[in-house]
Amino acid sequence: MLQDNFGRIHDYLRISLTDHCNFRCSYCMPQEEMEWMPQSKLMRKEEILTLAQTFIGLGVKKIRLTGGEPLVRKEFPELMQALSRYPVELTLTTNGVLIHKQLETLKKAGVRSVNVSLDTLNRKKFLQLTRRDQFEQVWENILLLLRENFRVKLNAVALHGLIEEEICDFVSLTEKLPLHVRFIEFMPFSGNHWQSKKVITAAQMLELVGKNFEMIKLEDKIHDTTKKYQVPGFAGTFAFITTMSENFCAGCNRIRLTADGKIKNCLFGKEELDLLGALRNGEDVEALIRLSLSRKHQALGGQFDPDYLKANPDAIQNRSMIKIGG
Repeated sequence: MLQDNFGRIHDYLRISLTDHCNFRCSYCMPQEEMEWMPQSKLMRKEEILTLAQTFIGLGVKKIRLTGGEPLVRKEFPELMQALSRYPVELTLTTNGVLIHKQLETLKKAGVRSVNVSLDTLNRKKFLQLTRRDQFEQVWENILLLLRENFRVKLNAVALHGLIEEEICDFVSLTEKLPLHVRFIEFMPFSGNHWQSKKVITAAQMLELVGKNFEMIKLEDKIHDTTKKYQVPGFAGTFAFITTMSENFCAGCNRIRLTADGKIKNCLFGKEELDLLGALRNGEDVEALIRLSLSRKHQALGGQFDPDYLKANPDAIQNRSMIKIGG
């Protein structure tokens, strides 16, 4: 069992398969021309599996594969097949553009839930945000997942000046489609030009939704990162990930493993321990995992005030989101 000094049990591991991505979203990737990690620094397939087994042995029950974009990794089918043999729930976060090519892989691995990042329903805005003209393919793949009875969560980063125009359009999607839309408050990472004035909070978004829809509050569980709602009679739901305005650190059960094999005990934590290096040197990986958990801060990686208006992005030491893993 993996328990930190605040009594939180950690049984959910997010593994980044690569820092590469076929999109160039500005809030995630600082610039178009990125310096990618050299192949020698990345976890090899066998190393990913060995570390996953170690975490499962320590009580991890759920693994989410992330990136970058996890589907661009050439070994993705082999990794999914191998991981599917372990006693763990497997899931995935993706930009969705390659889903049609990997659908059978996901089905054979027993994956039943997929998170798709989609920040706009407008093709032109999609091109501006991602620098890729792939909206139609992403949307077709979302519908494909629904037809194949996957549980689909849409993750939309709530960018001030954009989400206000589209939030009701996203909620409208849930009338006929069993989608679970999640609006994510804009968070600070290296190079993403975060400012508190760019944050639109869940309360502000909820007010916008309330002008157009009747809604009911759904039950939130202890480890949920979302505040969930539903329009009565609609097939799907919508929710808010309130990292900035109302953090959910007290119920955190998540650990992250970056593509280069570093353990992060918090998305915002600056401290990382090198599990890959330890594995390659024959050192005690389990001891490093427990050490990392023992150093976990009570909230927000100990890097900024729970009042996001007081957060100083220049003082936060962290990687860019694409280097951490979604």
